[in-house]
Amino acid sequence: MQFRNKRILRARGLAWSMAFLLLIMCLGGCASMQSADGFRDGNMDFGSIRTVEVLPFANLSRDNAAADRVRDVFMTALLSTGAVYVVPVGEVNRGLIRAGISNPAAPSTEEVIKLAGFVKADAVIIGTVKEYGEVRSGSSVGNAVSLSLQMIETQTGRVVWSASTTKGGIGVTDRLFGGGGEPMNAITEKAVDDLVNKLLP
Repeated sequence: MQFRNKRILRARGLAWSMAFLLLIMCLGGCASMQSADGFRDGNMDFGSIRTVEVLPFANLSRDNAAADRVRDVFMTALLSTGAVYVVPVGEVNRGLIRAGISNPAAPSTEEVIKLAGFVKADAVIIGTVKEYGEVRSGSSVGNAVSLSLQMIETQTGRVVWSASTTKGGIGVTDRLFGGGGEPMNAITEKAVDDLVNKLLP
């Protein structure tokens, strides 16, 4: 009888341990997927936007190539939706030169309208990579991407959509069990998909 009670107690202890571990894993997953809702102009007919230019992103991260990498992933994801045509990079760059835009990451209203005269598009998207790469907290290490985007309508030069997202980071499971978190390419795709879903719900 005593042996049977010990087995029951051991089984209960194992069940509680498993439940606790699952809870920690869930919390770790939740902690690594943060996002902000952003802004969407209720007066804008987003269905009328058929052609989009994605301008070079600003880069505030320590990785010099981060902006180009994230922009490339974003353009591919946006084009793959089939909802809009994304102007190729070469054509965008030629338009920027012809329009004389020195800082494409932060164009003025006049510059956006002028650019649309050279590269026919219904809207342009500008962005800033705030964080890209490895982050540390004590002995824990993980990868993170933080990105914000804006869509500007080319006829008026006004911002009609804005959103930001942060993916990755150091979750509870990383703190408890170590590991380097998810690969950068996977986190970048998650961040981009989050923003594409906010732009084209």
